[in-house]
Amino acid sequence: MNETFALKNEYIALCDLLKVVGVVDSGGAGKQLVAAGEISVDGQQELRKTCKIRPGQTVSGAGFSIKVVAADA
Repeated sequence: MNETFALKNEYIALCDLLKVVGVVDSGGAGKQLVAAGEISVDGQQELRKTCKIRPGQTVSGAGFSIKVVAADA
């Protein structure tokens, strides 16, 4: 799954992004995925569950990639 997410705010927490785009069913499941080391941000493993994801960043994991862009104002 390749997804583009339009961010309306300055940032979104990593675990919240995973939930919003449907990678996981809950924030808790997102936190577990991050804690297990299965998520990368811009190609680097990310272990901080509430890492601030900003426009221009790409979040990826097994079978998915999410490109975060700024929403048009």
